[in-house]
Amino acid sequence: MNKKIVLSLVVLQLVALVLASHSFAEPLPNVSVNIGGEGEQPGTSALSLLLIITVLSIAPAILVLMTSFTRIVIVLGFVRTSLGTNQMPPNQVLIGLAMFITFFIMAPTLGQVNEVALQPYLKGQITQTEALDKAADPMKKFMFNQTREKDLLLFMNYTKTEKPKTYEDIPLTVMVPAFALSELRTAFQMGFMIFIPFLIIDMVVSSTLMAMGMMMLPPVMISLPFKILLFVMVDGWYLIVKSLLLSFNT
Repeated sequence: MNKKIVLSLVVLQLVALVLASHSFAEPLPNVSVNIGGEGEQPGTSALSLLLIITVLSIAPAILVLMTSFTRIVIVLGFVRTSLGTNQMPPNQVLIGLAMFITFFIMAPTLGQVNEVALQPYLKGQITQTEALDKAADPMKKFMFNQTREKDLLLFMNYTKTEKPKTYEDIPLTVMVPAFALSELRTAFQMGFMIFIPFLIIDMVVSSTLMAMGMMMLPPVMISLPFKILLFVMVDGWYLIVKSLLLSFNT
């Protein structure tokens, strides 16, 4: 029986070797991919493709540092932490909600970018450099309305930039970090206000348990249902999203 098995394995190996030799004997087809049209100069389309890939690679940084995403996701994170629900809602839900609220808030600004920069560039009316300059102006206006003067002066004094006449004269190298710093400050201010009512509930529950002599019972187990009940009764998610929308000066 063992000899039959060994013989079968040898036959299978010989068949595999024959098939492999036939497959490698056939030449592989030559495949070439040409990017661009006939009228374009060599390397132009490849350079455009490289530029598009570069923009897509830094798109997350643009989303985080030049839009309302930072403030929204930090505030939603504070809500979850103050409730003490660990991973509920999960990160995917919070980030997805923050992205859609960001798109809603940024819709007028992005629409203006599309109107003054993207569509003229696609129609060939302006160059790529002009399109980037025109696209930066609406973004600068949005960021300028949310940025504190103190934060702007910090980076302008460090780079020894002259005081601009309008927000359009502020370089993005100054506007973006100043805007991000202001967003962090605003988000932490809102987070502190969110923490206060839940902190009061934790203190009341802890004091009550100590007065009753139940020091071995974790206060979180008792306070968590009350915090969730309070959050649901006041329609907390509605109030949080409403506060976020009203916090942006458009």
